[in-house]
Amino acid sequence: MTSRPHDALFKAAFETPAHASALFRGIFPTEATTAIDWGSVTPEPGSFIDPELNDSHSDLLFSVQLAGRKALLYLLLEHQSTVAPDMPLRMNDYLTRIWKRHQKRHDRHVELPLILPAVVSHDPRGWRSPRSLHELVKPRPASIPGVAARVPNLSMLVLDLVDADDDALRDWALDAFPKLALVFLRDGRNPERLRRDFDRWRDGFVEVLRAPHGADAVAQVLRYVALVTGDMQFQDFRETIQSQLPELREIAMTIAEELRQEGRQEGRQEGRQEGRQEGRQEGRQAERAELLVKQLTLKFGELPPELVARIQATAYEQLEGFIGRVLTAASITEIFDD
Repeated sequence: MTSRPHDALFKAAFETPAHASALFRGIFPTEATTAIDWGSVTPEPGSFIDPELNDSHSDLLFSVQLAGRKALLYLLLEHQSTVAPDMPLRMNDYLTRIWKRHQKRHDRHVELPLILPAVVSHDPRGWRSPRSLHELVKPRPASIPGVAARVPNLSMLVLDLVDADDDALRDWALDAFPKLALVFLRDGRNPERLRRDFDRWRDGFVEVLRAPHGADAVAQVLRYVALVTGDMQFQDFRETIQSQLPELREIAMTIAEELRQEGRQEGRQEGRQEGRQEGRQEGRQAERAELLVKQLTLKFGELPPELVARIQATAYEQLEGFIGRVLTAASITEIFDD
């Protein structure tokens, strides 16, 4: 299981060059797709997202031959609950990081590779944010003659999954697994819709199962549903898919067991952490109690056993206060007066 289910499903579905190529071809305008040698698509290592945004963004980078030269295709998944209003600025930062890495690798060679970026969004409310840098700038560069061409701009191509209905997705030239991934990225947080519409995608599951490593791909999709909906809602969804597609029964039960095991593991981990914290606190309390007994013995002589027992049972915070009084107290009674 993973703490980043969106990232796991997205990368499992689209890190394969053939799957990524099909997605890019569905997003880019026809003129751009005809200039690209799609047989040359090659994955590039690395992520260019700010670490603090890893839970809301995922990215993939590919090199490709475009018009006889090396270019790059950058795919970003936006999977937070609301689209960032400054997304064009963030995308601009990511592209700059890609170019800077290129410079570092090529001794700051002046030529930079062309990068074609695209965004996939599955915000349940749809994409409602700017798609270009100029939309973020006020006053708008285009409103002032002679200014627009002198203000840096970035215009993003966005695949808004909320606007992609089932018929449109079925018509996409994608293999069954990446197609299912897009559907479940769109609907995974809505288990009621998943149950209602499962029969529409039943054939897609069958097709994925029959492909090489199909069981792993199906497990990736179902694991995603389990992680984003929770154990109880996944149980309801599991009953639906098992009744409509018995072939998935074993996979779904395995994932349900993984969820239970993870829950037990988290419970044990929390218990161990609480135990360690309690142990550390008890250790500090015992040390302070021992220190107070030593100070009192040095100043006032041997202590009565009942007073030693009382000190050993005193809370850490109170012991700190008593220790602070030892130097100025004229008697033991004065230390414990209140």
